[in-house]
Amino acid sequence: MGPVSEPTRIVRRGRPARRGRLARSAAAFAALLGLASYVTFHQVTGSRGTPRCSVGSGENRYEFTPDQASNAATISAVGTARGLPERAVTIALATALQESALRNIRHGDRDSLGLFQQRPSMGWGTPAQIMDPVYSAGKFYEGLEKVPGYSRLPLTVAAQKVQKSGFPQAYAKHEPDATLLSAALTGRAPAALICTASDVEGLPPGDPVKVRTELVRAFGEAAAPKVVTGGSSAGRSATEPPVLVVPVRATADGGTAPGAGADERRGWELAQWAVARADELRVTEVAYGGRVWRASEPSGGWEKSSPASAGAPSEAGSGAAAEAEPVRIRLAR
Repeated sequence: MGPVSEPTRIVRRGRPARRGRLARSAAAFAALLGLASYVTFHQVTGSRGTPRCSVGSGENRYEFTPDQASNAATISAVGTARGLPERAVTIALATALQESALRNIRHGDRDSLGLFQQRPSMGWGTPAQIMDPVYSAGKFYEGLEKVPGYSRLPLTVAAQKVQKSGFPQAYAKHEPDATLLSAALTGRAPAALICTASDVEGLPPGDPVKVRTELVRAFGEAAAPKVVTGGSSAGRSATEPPVLVVPVRATADGGTAPGAGADERRGWELAQWAVARADELRVTEVAYGGRVWRASEPSGGWEKSSPASAGAPSEAGSGAAAEAEPVRIRLAR
């Protein structure tokens, strides 16, 4: 009996182990198959995942969210609308990166609020005012303009004279990213801002009135656009997506000093502002300078455009042929 029973016991112990290995192998295969299916599905459908923005390339690259991009674009626009140089925008962006990571937050040290962590108790404004990015950026620039020779000062020194922070050297680490952002958002670096956007399906349509209001608040009346499609005029179909034509005026009242290439730089500033705010304002397409950005493009980059992109040139208005090429912004319908 002994010699017979021992192999039997070995067989009985081995069965559960083999079953466990088979079960684990099957589970691993199923997981691998599921991952392969997921990757294949998203490659076929062109899913973009979580919307992201970036400037720069390689190691000299900064990635951020559409919300951060929207705030950065507002800070830049308010600065150029005041006629300030790119260096002022770089200082403001580095400050906001340190103070709030470009997020319009409702908390901070003591009563600090917003993008620049300004304190109502220190005379920066009411909480509601400080939580308005246009207002808070304007207040920062107002303080910066009072600093003699700020554009020639080290960034940490210039920012500290406005902020009076307990950690003034912290601004320095954000200068490289702020420099990339300001180059794109002031228009010096064309087509440099890359953004993917949320799927517009099931989301509210774009509102031309809201986009116009935001343009004028940030850039002034010189940036007031004209709606050329979307049922805004007689004979136009209400089913067409709204297209806004934004004039490019490199003049003092437009916020950019005239000069060689000034119109083009102003155009890229407006175009990349629209891309930076695309997720919030439901922008689906921006066309300027022979390039077009589309929310439907998974890469989030700029491509060469056709003449018909984002609206017909003939809609720009009287005298358009003699004016600088406008920026065309198409909204979700």
